[in-house]
Amino acid sequence: MEGKLNILHIILGSGVVVKGVLGVLIFASLYSWAIILRKRSELSRYSSMNDHFINFYRNNVNLNDIFLHSKEMDYSPFQSIFIRGYEEFVKIREGLGKSGGKEMLQDHFSIYGLNSIERALKRAVNEASERIDSSLSTLASIGSIGPFIGLFGTVWGIIDAFVGLSEGITSLDAVAPGIAEALVATAIGLATAIPAVFFYNYFNHQSVKLVSQTESYAQEFLNMLERLISRPNK
Repeated sequence: MEGKLNILHIILGSGVVVKGVLGVLIFASLYSWAIILRKRSELSRYSSMNDHFINFYRNNVNLNDIFLHSKEMDYSPFQSIFIRGYEEFVKIREGLGKSGGKEMLQDHFSIYGLNSIERALKRAVNEASERIDSSLSTLASIGSIGPFIGLFGTVWGIIDAFVGLSEGITSLDAVAPGIAEALVATAIGLATAIPAVFFYNYFNHQSVKLVSQTESYAQEFLNMLERLISRPNK
């Protein structure tokens, strides 16, 4: 119908600067949606693999069997914590030599404590946290700067409209394209930013929860190891 605005027509008819702004916003929007879809799948997979690992872990008493099974699993934060902690424990045990029985392990940890294992677990937690939080800063950046990029396009489109007025063109038809492209830049800037901000907050909440669970499991593993070492021989 005549009189109806065609967004695509406005975009194609806009100036070079506004086209550049709209191109940047459209690219940022597509990129943010790619991050959103990947992050949603990634966090869901981590949670699922954590459940799988913890079920196996709590139903088995042989740490070496758990270690071998975890090596065959897909990555999960809990699996990473266990592998790093157990490998550090094995290094200590092997460092005591072949004659290093449980008594020597107990003597070693009574003197030096579990500091080396705690450090290994802390590194694993930090690495898991970085992996869980990956790309969230990009999503936050898109959400925060998207409206400002759109605002730049808006200002430029309004400048074009006022230039037309300054040249003595008083017809609304003459200035309408500049105003229209300015409003389109605003709309696309908001359409880019709103989903990015929403999903950043959503994923950030999920990330904090997952990192907290990972830290709790690291403490659970450390407590289990301490009980195992201090258990008297039968």
